[in-house]
Amino acid sequence: MIDFEEELKQFEPIKEVEEAEDAIHNTDITDLTDILREMVEKSERK
Repeated sequence: MIDFEEELKQFEPIKEVEEAEDAIHNTDITDLTDILREMVEKSERK
């Protein structure tokens, strides 16, 4: 039987995955929430 705890101890993340995660987290991406917030702010100013 596979000892998952032992397998996890041997796990080393792939460098490309870590780099991709950093790039995703460090990128300022406009999402739906940002767009809606901007629309509400514009409507309140009028």
